[in-house]
Amino acid sequence: MTPLDLAIIGGYLLSITFLGASLARRQRTTADYFTGSRRLPWWAVGMSIVATETSTITFISVPGIVFAKGGNFQFIQLVLGYLVGRLVIAALFIPSYFRGQLLTVYQLLGERFGGRVRVLASSLFVVMRNVADGIRLLLTALVLAAVYAASQAGAASDATVIGAILVLGVVMVAFTVLGGIEAVIWVEVLQLGIYLLGAVAAAAVIAAEVPGGLAAAIEVGAQYGKFDWVDWGIRETSYFLPVPLAESGIAFTLPVDLTKNFTFLAGVIGGCFLTMSTHGTDQYLVQRYLCTDGPRPAALALISSGAVVLAQFLGFLFIGVLLFAFYAPFTDPGYGAASGAFPFAGGDRVFPDFITRHLPAGLAGLVVAAIFAAALSSSLSAIAATVVNDLYRPLRPGAGEASMLRMSRALVIVFGVAQVGVALLFLHEQRPALDAALSIAALINGPVLGAFLAGSLVPAARERDALAGMATSLVVMGYLLYLEFGKRLGLLPDATPLGWPWYVLVGSTLTLATAWATSHFSRHQPADTWS
Repeated sequence: MTPLDLAIIGGYLLSITFLGASLARRQRTTADYFTGSRRLPWWAVGMSIVATETSTITFISVPGIVFAKGGNFQFIQLVLGYLVGRLVIAALFIPSYFRGQLLTVYQLLGERFGGRVRVLASSLFVVMRNVADGIRLLLTALVLAAVYAASQAGAASDATVIGAILVLGVVMVAFTVLGGIEAVIWVEVLQLGIYLLGAVAAAAVIAAEVPGGLAAAIEVGAQYGKFDWVDWGIRETSYFLPVPLAESGIAFTLPVDLTKNFTFLAGVIGGCFLTMSTHGTDQYLVQRYLCTDGPRPAALALISSGAVVLAQFLGFLFIGVLLFAFYAPFTDPGYGAASGAFPFAGGDRVFPDFITRHLPAGLAGLVVAAIFAAALSSSLSAIAATVVNDLYRPLRPGAGEASMLRMSRALVIVFGVAQVGVALLFLHEQRPALDAALSIAALINGPVLGAFLAGSLVPAARERDALAGMATSLVVMGYLLYLEFGKRLGLLPDATPLGWPWYVLVGSTLTLATAWATSHFSRHQPADTWS
């Protein structure tokens, strides 16, 4: 990395901080701070949604999926589920968000079931979102530290990583605390533009460097099956019963392999439920819909974002093909016996290697800035909104707007510090920490989605029914996570019995079924639903 590259990166970080400061004078109430007074255009919200669900992992790791031996486009099956889930959210959930002046999605649960369900759902969101985004901050800091170390012809030290965490944390807190959600959304619009520009520029350079150009890269990709995208997950020999009968030595399995993450059913069904939970019941994303002036523009923002996400993932998977043709690992005599992202230690090291070693000066800085753009989407506004409106305001109903706004800004700083603390805590456990952050999300996604579905589909359900359903789901999901972590940490010999795309489906179904059962046996009179 040259001084020009570092100057571009620094200029980007400073520009988003100043953007937040320029919007500070427009924040006079909590409605301004948390919903931008509902005046933001649908296209900006749509771009913000794309930027929100994009991360450093997307930019760095998705190309590595295709680059790895045996890797291909099967990840796109999950994106098809993302599109289906968006349609369900637009029809089932979004109209309910605009039947009152909501500031958080968990207010709906409070109106439907009562305060305890609202507190449980919002508390789970606050804890898990801080953990997940602390890990994302760590991963981004690792990239920044590696880039800086490469510019100094050295290796990234702990001190460099810690410094990167602090710099990124300060920038993230600064533009959020000053400008609120409006600053977050406009920063994300800028981020998405830089992110896509950087990706396209990098792809063009890689294609130009491949001997024979783009046509040769496509030919190599086709020869090695990189464009294969459907896996039906059908077992060659299978039985109907799914329960292993260890005592008799006979194992029964389903015709469809539910342990694989990227199959057609896991992608379409599991991806649909995953999106329903993250985009339909998670304040981090629902807050963005509330910044529009009605259900129609909110639905338009959500559905249009799906088209961009599909194109985005196709693009990054294709970058993986270009990298495969450029590095040509198949020409190495050891490739036949190799596995993984040979000759690299992991798939997430392939694209960074090209960026730091092969991109020209200036463009490398732009691409690294794009990586930061993919990672600095702040959840701090959503967390503060949840604490203020769902946990604190019910205890102080007479609190004035000025004091609530001051408290909101203070909470952004507090939780920003908390996310920095999480990043520092997992500094030396990077891979297990990433796995933990992605898997722990299942603890809230399934149970909370199930509570929303119960509110829509089970008229007789009351507060205790929703609580019973969420508690049952949390117990079962906790057991699945125990199995997964036990396998990853070498404590248990067997893998998790389900691939992670199925987690939300299992968790939400358990919540919904338990709430239905308890309400049925208690013979409640039907309550009003919000659907």
